[in-house]
Amino acid sequence: MTYTKTIIGRHEEQDILKTCVASDKAEFIAVYGRRRVGKTYLIKQYFKNQFDFYTSGIYNLGNEEQLENFRQQLLASGASKIPKLKNWFEAFAMLRALLERKKGKRIVFIDELPWHDAPHSNFIRALESFWNMWAADQKGLKLIVCGSSTTWMTNKLLGDKGGLHNRVTRRIKLHPFTLEETESYLKRQGFQWDRFLIMQCYMAMGGTPFYLSMLRSDQSVDQNIDRLFFSEDAELKMEYDFLFRSLFNEAIGYKRVVETLARKMKGMTRQELVDELKITDNGRLTVILDNLCNCDFLRKYSPYGKKQKGMLYQLTDLYTLFYLRFVNAYQGANPNAWSQMESGARNAWSGYAFEQVCLCHLPQLRKALGISAISNDICSWYGRTEEQTAQIDLIIDRADGIMNLCEMKFSTHSFEIMKDYAEHLRERMGFFADMTRTRKTLHLTMVTTFGLKRNKYAGVVQNEIDMEQLFE
Repeated sequence: MTYTKTIIGRHEEQDILKTCVASDKAEFIAVYGRRRVGKTYLIKQYFKNQFDFYTSGIYNLGNEEQLENFRQQLLASGASKIPKLKNWFEAFAMLRALLERKKGKRIVFIDELPWHDAPHSNFIRALESFWNMWAADQKGLKLIVCGSSTTWMTNKLLGDKGGLHNRVTRRIKLHPFTLEETESYLKRQGFQWDRFLIMQCYMAMGGTPFYLSMLRSDQSVDQNIDRLFFSEDAELKMEYDFLFRSLFNEAIGYKRVVETLARKMKGMTRQELVDELKITDNGRLTVILDNLCNCDFLRKYSPYGKKQKGMLYQLTDLYTLFYLRFVNAYQGANPNAWSQMESGARNAWSGYAFEQVCLCHLPQLRKALGISAISNDICSWYGRTEEQTAQIDLIIDRADGIMNLCEMKFSTHSFEIMKDYAEHLRERMGFFADMTRTRKTLHLTMVTTFGLKRNKYAGVVQNEIDMEQLFE
């Protein structure tokens, strides 16, 4: 398969777009994902900006202004003189008239679709009428819509119960870059960082392409973090509030949930969140949690032996975690705060952030273990008796009778297992086997940055995965 050279990665998404373009039938393609993840770039680069009509909603504008912007884009696309548009039904009628003048395949791109939908605008019903009464029957017509407000895209478009129900023919959810994609992007930008430096950068910023575009190759990782988070008017210091305002209508409620989870690193159950937030346990919390999961802020996972009951929610978005840990409450005025951070705080953070990076790269972990084709469940475990407590943050429960108990360790060099730690690992594995009464074979799996140092205690480990394999 040949992919567009200007696009980093996104091979699966490009395959979908290629199939849609090759199709003779009308296609309604919805591209969604959190802000700054590269949705607009993907579509514009894939189609080389060759659209029969293109427009974008404008954040926080009223209905009249959105309609005027749409009218101006119709004129720019070759429409005849158009009077002031009264409503969205008129707007889409004008779009239909424009497209009827064109022959063959026609590509329509409406970016930031949710921002068009001002209160009481009837935008979604007008879009429904445009598609159902005309566009769906036009051979070769491709309607591509994008939206950063994932909640709007999933609830109002993809989850519509009216005339747009099941009308979207293809959906593309765009996620942040993986480590491999991040490395490819930085190399193309002229960075000479090795994988350990890229890992450190990823642990603070994640794989959001727009954030990565702010990096400077003439600065170290620490200098970039200082500039982007701690300098006066630092861009990523101001991003947090706007990120939530632009994604969610009631941003305060979402931020309360996120900031509560940030204080409980291993995650919380729904009931624990209700108790901590002192709120009523109702459908509103369900909506917030689902939307945060859809926007890649949270992961939802089950403790071992449990399914829906007792599900845990954990904050995994790396940018948000770093911001809330180090930036949000920072009262100083030191533009070199990260470079000069006390080593204990940095080391503790690095260990936790590395765990989150691993959890964001579960397909790579499965591949490294050679189990990509084997059905498996991801879970965690916490056990407690009067004499002992233990926790395992990542368990891969496999259908082939094996269970990988994963231990994730960040280190600046090969990780060495010493006698006391080896005994701890054996005891914990035995405690897990006794408490769960599992009949499966247990494999202790170490995931580290630079692998294990070979010594007489390393034999306690059955599987080793290092940082290089996370970049696969």
